Amino acid sequence: MCNFARLNQLEDLEEGMSQYKTEKAVFVGVVLEKGGERKVQEYLDELQFLAETAGAIGDKMFLQRMDRPDKATYIGTGKLQEIKAYCEENEVQYVIFDDELTGTQQRNIEKIIECSDVIDRTSLILEIFAQRAKTSYAKMQVELAHYQYMLPRLAGMWTHLERQRGGMGTRGGMGETQIEVDRRIVKQRISKLKEDLKKVDRQMATQRGNRGSLVRLALVGYTNVGKSTLMNLLAKSDVFAENKLFATLDTTVRKVVIENVPFLLSDTVGFIRKLPTQLVEAFKSTLDEVREADVLVHVVDISHPDFEEQMQVVEQTLRDIGAQNKPVFVVFNKVDAYTYEPYDEFSLTPKEARNRTLDELKNSWIAQEKTPCIFISAKEKIGIDKLRNDLYKMVAEIHAGRYPFDNFLW
Repeated sequence: MCNFARLNQLEDLEEGMSQYKTEKAVFVGVVLEKGGERKVQEYLDELQFLAETAGAIGDKMFLQRMDRPDKATYIGTGKLQEIKAYCEENEVQYVIFDDELTGTQQRNIEKIIECSDVIDRTSLILEIFAQRAKTSYAKMQVELAHYQYMLPRLAGMWTHLERQRGGMGTRGGMGETQIEVDRRIVKQRISKLKEDLKKVDRQMATQRGNRGSLVRLALVGYTNVGKSTLMNLLAKSDVFAENKLFATLDTTVRKVVIENVPFLLSDTVGFIRKLPTQLVEAFKSTLDEVREADVLVHVVDISHPDFEEQMQVVEQTLRDIGAQNKPVFVVFNKVDAYTYEPYDEFSLTPKEARNRTLDELKNSWIAQEKTPCIFISAKEKIGIDKLRNDLYKMVAEIHAGRYPFDNFLW
């Protein structure tokens, strides 16, 4: 992985963002509430999956119970010394924190853990996006997000920042510190990227306008829930799909015809817990397909033990981008991988989704009647015929309302 905090020159970002090498990584999380160890452990499991997606090898996890994260070092100095000793003994390259670190916290931690690179969840996600961006548009969005993340953290990133520039031809007074120069360069780059993205946004808006009035459906969901696999199945396309996080960054739109009903289906970037605000802002234009869709097809990995929390993350992200009032059709995917864990009646913990059989979950969600849903497996093609039939009815109804005198559907 590329350690953003140790780039020697600003221009290295453009040339070296996606260069990384496979190294070992350890993961650090804080338990803030009683009984929260299991939840934090699951968060660190996801963090490890992120790291492995970026090219690292997960090695060990460190948890510390605290009332609140330390303002100076995030976790206690004693725990940091323990992590340092482990990294030195096992030649660990990366120490990755599950939460976003402030510039001060990162610098203080690096002073203690000198043998390994210290990064946080946000910079890790930015690295993955940098690796996955293929089109110039996606690359510009990722670069903008990175510069926005880097701007408040410039202080202390490089030793040359402490130098001052003065003399003939420079600004007056004692001279301009290098950090001021770097801030100005970064701000100029951010401004330029925003202008370039606006131009592309206008072109994409024109393209969307040229598609006519076909009904639009957008696949949304947590990352790695199977959206691209479902897209390929419905549209008979070849959208890139694999068992890694953020396999899809660029929005893909395909025309789908079920029986005699045509509609547009778009596959969008997956959401994730603690998705960096910089990325949400940078990718808002890409997510125009979501905002302009007639129906959101919310794909859920029901085999994941925290699928309900993942659904909440998606719903919150939809609110963040202004798409919370769209009609939603929930597709519970990966029923073939669902595992049932019998509930211990003597347990002090509340019953969870994983403690219910698949039939119990189906009956529970279907009985709610607040959101239409279906249970499928895109990989094993379970329930796909019913899904096609449900989508047909949904699109046909919207089309009939839009074109009441168009009788070819009936």
